[in-house]
Amino acid sequence: MIVLYHCVSARSFRPLWMLEEVGAPYELRMLPFPPRALQRSYLEINPLGTVPYLIDGDTRMTESAAMCQYLAQRCDPDNTRGLAVRPDEPGFGAWLNWLHHGEATLTFPQTIVLRYGRFEPDERKLPQAAEDYAKWFIARLRGIDGVLAKHEFLCADRFTAADISVGYALMLAGEIGLTARIPPAIAAYWERLKLRDGYRRALASQHGAALTQGVSPQSSPTPSPSTPGT
Repeated sequence: MIVLYHCVSARSFRPLWMLEEVGAPYELRMLPFPPRALQRSYLEINPLGTVPYLIDGDTRMTESAAMCQYLAQRCDPDNTRGLAVRPDEPGFGAWLNWLHHGEATLTFPQTIVLRYGRFEPDERKLPQAAEDYAKWFIARLRGIDGVLAKHEFLCADRFTAADISVGYALMLAGEIGLTARIPPAIAAYWERLKLRDGYRRALASQHGAALTQGVSPQSSPTPSPSTPGT
């Protein structure tokens, strides 16, 4: 049984969505956000205090995009669901690129927007930095916009783990108020992704697990007034 530590709508939504797409059994353990401040005992499990944290037998993972790749190959070794792109397929390089682009290039600037636009106390907020990194995020969507002008998905002409990785960054963009600045082709792409049963099941799974485990079902990127700076 795969165990996933998760905060509502945080980066850990990527592997949660993947688990639903591959149809693998899993246990979802919900945490308040940020767990390293609000549930200190979690540091005994993951010394980084971050989510996601995935346990699969002896395997321990902390990187959301890597988890998407791992689950696509580990839980569907024959690739019957097509979520991975094989090395002998023309789209293999593009798959790896977009898979990691979603986290390393798109989510990184969003974390700056969140921290210095929302999470820090008023005296530590940096509105100019938040706006600069919001512009950075939008600028880094240009390559995706070019691909979607000709294709329905990012690579191999099918839905893959790369779409989940980038899709989460678009989900987070909505949480932090950047949706209106996203190019039309990308906005339409995100609307298509949200229609997937796997995405909807992941939303329902985190909501139900949050209520059952006594964690607020409120989206984690939206802090309460008492949320410590991250």
